[in-house]
Amino acid sequence: MKPFLSFAPTVTSIAAALALATGAAAAQTTPAVIFDMGGKFDKSFNEAAYRGVEQWKKDTGGKYLEFEISNETQRVQAIRRMAERGASPIISVGFAQASALNQVAKDFPKTKFVIIDEKVNQPNVQSVLFKEQEGSFLVGALAALTSKTGKVGFVGGMDIPLIRKFECGYEQGAKAANGKVEVFKNMTGTTASAWNDPTRGGELAKAQFAKGVDVVFAAAGGTGVGVYQAAKDAGKFAIGVDSNQNHLQPGTMLSSMVKRVDVAVYNVLKEWKPGISVLGLKEGGVEYAVDANNAKLISPAVKTKLDGYKADIIAGKIKVADYMADNACKN
Repeated sequence: MKPFLSFAPTVTSIAAALALATGAAAAQTTPAVIFDMGGKFDKSFNEAAYRGVEQWKKDTGGKYLEFEISNETQRVQAIRRMAERGASPIISVGFAQASALNQVAKDFPKTKFVIIDEKVNQPNVQSVLFKEQEGSFLVGALAALTSKTGKVGFVGGMDIPLIRKFECGYEQGAKAANGKVEVFKNMTGTTASAWNDPTRGGELAKAQFAKGVDVVFAAAGGTGVGVYQAAKDAGKFAIGVDSNQNHLQPGTMLSSMVKRVDVAVYNVLKEWKPGISVLGLKEGGVEYAVDANNAKLISPAVKTKLDGYKADIIAGKIKVADYMADNACKN
């Protein structure tokens, strides 16, 4: 989930920005990270990738190139310029870069590429995917176990299969914890602007609260900020996504469904492998966040229940259906 910005720099400005980012010609082994729209400090998906590459830099003393996409038209050119400078591996952060990466990877068969959150079938590409449904199952169970009304909500960003995957896992977890729970669901929109519309996110959350919802999970990029604020204002609970967002509204942030994009980026920088990598609970790729900001909001009994669900999912005793593969939650 990534919020989107809207100005359109020229190809020349891309080249200039890349030159500033590199300073000098890159060595053949210098990696590169291309953050998608919203930038590396989006408090969510991109920022998790940034933490991963910064940790790699700290641990290894290595250097990396970077570029922040601010317009959809930049994607192909940015990836291509990194490849021309000899960067490898080149990490494209976010599913929206898949088409551009697929195009460029064909032209640079000796360069190593990575796509986070999507699949690109090229021999020189490593695709890193997540089992979002597993982490969403846990926060769905948490929502249902915490709710006093038996009504929980979901606010998604752009209505795409990936976000339906979060929604589907969340609903499964909620109903596993409480078979009578009601799940209210809304998507923000069908265009890229749905990732960065906190006002609309707040409106959707308020509408759900008016129906009795007292816990809402937002998988909506920057739109989620509005959901979290609305929950704070109403004295309800919200659940964050991608990065640990518990600190954004401490006291009403029940938890966050964390996708360890930082771990994924760190790992591919340490060891690149072509093909597909899929990270779920077993691999430490997803989790629900507990820290000083929300520890008091989750009772020991609820945590024990969640840890039991987690163990059963890892052991295969609970199979969380995948919206994109199992034809689940589509009725």
